[in-house]
Amino acid sequence: MIVKDEFLVKLRQFFGLNLYEVRIWTALLSRGKSTAGELSEIGDVPRSRAYDVLESLEKKGFVVMKVGKPLQYLAVEPKEVVERLKKGVKEDAEKNIQKLKDMNNNDVLSELNSLFSQGIEYVEPADLSGAIRGRHNLYAHLETMIKRADSSITIMTTSKGVLRKVEALQPTLNKLSKNKVKIKIAAPMSSEIPLKDIKKFAEIKDIGDMNARFCIVDGKEIMFMTMHDDEIHPTYDLGIWVTSPYFAGALQNMFELAWNKN
Repeated sequence: MIVKDEFLVKLRQFFGLNLYEVRIWTALLSRGKSTAGELSEIGDVPRSRAYDVLESLEKKGFVVMKVGKPLQYLAVEPKEVVERLKKGVKEDAEKNIQKLKDMNNNDVLSELNSLFSQGIEYVEPADLSGAIRGRHNLYAHLETMIKRADSSITIMTTSKGVLRKVEALQPTLNKLSKNKVKIKIAAPMSSEIPLKDIKKFAEIKDIGDMNARFCIVDGKEIMFMTMHDDEIHPTYDLGIWVTSPYFAGALQNMFELAWNKN
């Protein structure tokens, strides 16, 4: 094989191809024009699979089939492949977004909501808890939590955490602030934190060297992160979500004591 395995792994990640596809594609790029048999040999792909792989690559816009005998294939310029993929991803995203928007105008969403409402009646409040892994999932759940806020949102985080939350949650926090939800954010301050912007929707205080990452909503629902964000890769960040007025209320009281001391 003319290409290193590490490079093939990168291609699979970037372009969403399987192993045989990247082997055939890179073999064809190195030749410009070639037959399936030649590419099978160069790319170390079983000859019986070469035509299927090339057909798949053709549909995806990576290669062009040249009519004639023997049947040959031409490589599409890589930058053109990237442009085609970008266009395809954008079109697929727009279609999927439209499908989700259309759910508001049909019976599917109301049926799902009905099922959820019926099911939640059988769930004990103490069972409304779970472990959430990955920072992307954590922030998605945090946003869901704070959207339910009626009176208060309390956030303690790190300096980097403030920046992330402003970026991810500011539109929602702005809206809640206008609806009279009281928002407090405590974190070690740094020069990078946009205090002026944050003060438009929340009270914010410097907590010095205190290390904690949690969010409390209405003194009833809490999400707390189990590790410092300097010590964990975002993919492995872990949060524990609990609906417990007793626990959340106790932590809220301790937060208020620390808040009033600073």
